[in-house]
Amino acid sequence: MASKVKSGRVPKPGQPVSLRVLGEYLDLSPATISLVLNDAPGVRAIPQDTRDRVRAAAAKFDYRPSFYARSLRKRQTYSIGVLVPELSDSYTAQVLTGVEQSLIEGGYFYLTASHRRQPDLIEEYPRMLMERSVEGLLLIDTVLRHRFKIPAVAVAGHHQIPGITSVVLDQRRAAELSLRHLHQLGHRTIAFMRGGSHSSDADDRWECLKSVARELGIALKPELTVQLKLRVSTPELGFEPACELLDRKVHFTALICYDDIAAIGAIRALRDRGLRVPEDISVIGFDDIQSAAFHNPSITTIRQPLHQMGTIAAGTLLKRVRGEDSVPRVISVLPELVIRESTCPPAERLQRSKT
Repeated sequence: MASKVKSGRVPKPGQPVSLRVLGEYLDLSPATISLVLNDAPGVRAIPQDTRDRVRAAAAKFDYRPSFYARSLRKRQTYSIGVLVPELSDSYTAQVLTGVEQSLIEGGYFYLTASHRRQPDLIEEYPRMLMERSVEGLLLIDTVLRHRFKIPAVAVAGHHQIPGITSVVLDQRRAAELSLRHLHQLGHRTIAFMRGGSHSSDADDRWECLKSVARELGIALKPELTVQLKLRVSTPELGFEPACELLDRKVHFTALICYDDIAAIGAIRALRDRGLRVPEDISVIGFDDIQSAAFHNPSITTIRQPLHQMGTIAAGTLLKRVRGEDSVPRVISVLPELVIRESTCPPAERLQRSKT
């Protein structure tokens, strides 16, 4: 099977090493070398000493197989496109650790694009990724409007779009955990910080909070509701809405923030006005980003299993890419309440307990 060609020509310094060049060096056909390096069916018919020579030469000359040639041959690129709002934000980073783990284990590489919540980029980037022949799309906290021509999975995608599997947090359970925690502490006058329309979780989370609040008899007063306006991933996100809330001079004893970053900004605003957290105002965040546990005070929050959600999303996408039929349209994961230092009973209840 190993046909002879020219006799042992050594590649010139700087010469690209191809199968043909290796063949000339080894006196073997390129087809034989390809069979060995790809461990293809039939390779056992090649003598072991020949296989050892091929691998040694490939290592000696640092041979790299052509990615494009392999892709054309197998009709696979082993690459996935990942679309995120912003690479630097903690939510995205924690999801990506799970995504990366699953894709590496599955033998896939990924290309990442950050759209910064700009509608034109949300439309354009998937097209550009598909032009680069990715086999699937994974979209993190990205508001979607239509389906794609290739398999797609969304993390925190709440629009039911045919052909897209969504990995979502059980927002109803999250609302119950946060509101019941405050209610059991004795809070009845609670302020709310809603997410902006650019966040895929915002509407569903708000509807669930309203529903649970009604069940507990907690009034959702318009004057105690503010909405995030900025599209940033810094504490400024919650600082300005909290200042707006305080400027209304309406009494409240607790604040439910859209996420932990907003909670950090809100706590800064409260302290700037001379208010203590949690003694004067209790604050709850959402996500349980890494800094939430180390902030002062440490933040009571609703933990999303972000790493796990990334792992599930990437694993599900690879199943779809491989054509498996048993993939659900929605995969729901459960949140967890993490109680830290930023919540306590309201001041009036603390006063009563001391007397």
